[in-house]
Amino acid sequence: MRNLAVKDVVLSDNNTTDHLYQFIVTFENGSKARAFVVKNPEWKLTGVSRLLQLPCPICMKDYYCKCFEHHSDVIESQLLENGRLDQCLAEGNKA
Repeated sequence: MRNLAVKDVVLSDNNTTDHLYQFIVTFENGSKARAFVVKNPEWKLTGVSRLLQLPCPICMKDYYCKCFEHHSDVIESQLLENGRLDQCLAEGNKA
């Protein structure tokens, strides 16, 4: 889906004891989401929510919607490609 092309990923918060991580994901159109991910031992997206800075790129609503949740498989595949999350942790870039 073109509207959900991941541009950048930054670590927001983590709990290494429970292997839980939060990332701020920036998309090509400028919208942002918070991605909740667990690593045990593989990465798995457990939730995603749009940050309300811009209208939703899918439904164009300017309030809460579940579009990003409905397309979490697309977002997860982009986060996992080329070891993007591991690279983000290795670089230590935190929001």
